[in-house]
Amino acid sequence: MKILYAIQGTGNGHISRAREIVPLLQQHGEVNLLISGTQADVKLSQELTYQLHGFSFIFGKKGGVDHYETWKSMNLPRFVRDMRSLPLKDYDLILNDFEPVTAWACKLKGIESVGLSHQASFQSKKVPQVKSISWAQLVMKYYAPSTHYVGFHFKAYDDFIHTPVIRSEIRELITSNLGHYTVYLPAVDDQILVPILKKIPGVNWQIFSKHTKVSFKDQNVSVCPVNNEQFNASLASCEGLFTGGGFEGPSEALYLGKKLLVVPMKFQYEQQCNAFALEEMGLPVIWGHDKNWLPIIQHWVEQPQAHQFHFPDETADVIAQVVNQFAR
Repeated sequence: MKILYAIQGTGNGHISRAREIVPLLQQHGEVNLLISGTQADVKLSQELTYQLHGFSFIFGKKGGVDHYETWKSMNLPRFVRDMRSLPLKDYDLILNDFEPVTAWACKLKGIESVGLSHQASFQSKKVPQVKSISWAQLVMKYYAPSTHYVGFHFKAYDDFIHTPVIRSEIRELITSNLGHYTVYLPAVDDQILVPILKKIPGVNWQIFSKHTKVSFKDQNVSVCPVNNEQFNASLASCEGLFTGGGFEGPSEALYLGKKLLVVPMKFQYEQQCNAFALEEMGLPVIWGHDKNWLPIIQHWVEQPQAHQFHFPDETADVIAQVVNQFAR
């Protein structure tokens, strides 16, 4: 069996999930990997068959998507050329983690594909979703269309939705609590974040930043470039995680039993919905209308947070079901 696995390269979550899924797919056949996008800090260990430009959302530095840089990075003629060049009929199964080039190539050529992603869960009306202007929902629905969907979310909201894929390296971590707080907010500049966190004395903050290439320390705030191993070690031994409204990062923190505070990116519908779902489950959120972050963060640090999430290790079973059900 020949399998094409197409992965979105914006953010770290898609590739982090793929690192867990690829070895499982390889048990079922020959796997070719395709990535499009330019905003990930983590890499796959396996060789890529295709590295495409795609359409990437570019992170800004003020808590949201940089629309101008996103627009500049788009290259429609290249997108069409890449879409037409893919030999899709060579594959018995095409899986898509919110990757638009392969998705639209399949759609236009009438070839079946399986959306295997967190975003796939939004095909269900049972998933918590914020009220939004229609274009944001259209992007979620049509950015990477598939003929079949298998989703992941914080809860199994529907019969095709499963709980998060937690990486083996996270499941195998030995946890402790050394009292520090881990921070990953890729859309917020260090010059905005550090002055806020410095105002909370007696707390050690460990920021993993997309905006610096060298490590530095300012009073009780340490800042270093994003590094997967160092981040995992910090997360395993922290009191809590302060992060964006993505999916994999919050899921891993909840799995490890860590306190969690999220700031969804502005103008990013998926993150807004993720934060809304977490808030429904009793977890704190800093919304766009919250102009003063300091009292919210201070309260989060001072208050205990009791929660228990059970995310079973069912990824191998999910992949086996997908292969058996959808392979041609």
